[in-house]
Amino acid sequence: FPLSGGGGTMAALGSDSWWKKTLYLTGGALLAAAAYLLHELLAIRKEEELDSKDAIILHQFSRPRNGVPSLSPFCLKMETYLRMADLPYQNYFDGKLSPQGKMPWIEYNHKKVSGTEFIIDFLEEKLGVNLNKHLGPHERAVSRAVTKMVEEHLYWTLAYCQWVENLHETQKMVSLFGPFSDLLKWIFCHLTKGIVKREMYGHGIGRFSEEEMYTLMEKDMRTLAGLLGDKKYIMGSTVSTVDATVFGHLAQAMWTLPGTRPERLIKGELINLAMYCERIRRKFWPEWHHDDDNTLYESEESSEASKTYSPLQDFSFYSRTETFDEEGNSISQTPDTDYTGHSLFDSDVDMDEYRDHEQCK
Repeated sequence: FPLSGGGGTMAALGSDSWWKKTLYLTGGALLAAAAYLLHELLAIRKEEELDSKDAIILHQFSRPRNGVPSLSPFCLKMETYLRMADLPYQNYFDGKLSPQGKMPWIEYNHKKVSGTEFIIDFLEEKLGVNLNKHLGPHERAVSRAVTKMVEEHLYWTLAYCQWVENLHETQKMVSLFGPFSDLLKWIFCHLTKGIVKREMYGHGIGRFSEEEMYTLMEKDMRTLAGLLGDKKYIMGSTVSTVDATVFGHLAQAMWTLPGTRPERLIKGELINLAMYCERIRRKFWPEWHHDDDNTLYESEESSEASKTYSPLQDFSFYSRTETFDEEGNSISQTPDTDYTGHSLFDSDVDMDEYRDHEQCK
């Protein structure tokens, strides 16, 4: 366009030209934002070298903004398992997928392992840990069947609720920073929505109506509630690997799907599942504080002034029996106490008291 004078410029920029220029600028901005997002997601930047010698490096998605450790049930499963097995690990939120395109994945002694089932098998072989050693052959078979129901069936209905029906709320929880962060979150969430819908259709469950999918979800959740009954954990009084799986998925319904049918179901009729989630959260995630926490779970001796909440660390070493602060100093922590130092045995999370509290609300 001629730039000698304002009149010449305006004459050259007719209505069509203004429309085209606006379109070009908008398209360019979207492309730039998409390129930046791709840059962040694929971690195409120089990263410090990780030394995984005798150390478990856990690669997973970044922490969401609502205080929940992860929006991915598999990432939450893996990190919860490491805490249940009392294996010290280091989180690394580089956004980089495994060579198989999976998340989460680990590095240990420079070996990369992806897929939560293979990771657990690998750690059991290398480190001798086994959360299922107290289970008999029948219980192990039931445990695996429940795991596959949750990961291959219930997962998809929860993913639909999270990334399709409840996308607007999920977008608020996604943690992305930098220029155009709101636009980047919108692009990321809608890309994920398309991927979820396509994969659900390929799986087969996405070919049903929304009502039919929620019917399947409800059947799965009722099955878990019936299996749990009044036990502490899925397979009895002692935690096992299946509990990490079930918790990783049910936690999404508990804390990441506000106002949705899964949340209403788990906090209403299937209250034993809600108490199960609380039990695991309080025992294995002592620093995970949620806005819905209330005095029902606190000791009478505790006061508002005595509570100190430790935020979930983005980059830190963690052990269930020993944690490290940002300066690397050791902080004593027993697996059966919360941030106040009070006991977290099941008597602290009483079912009848919870029902009475919910009725009062």
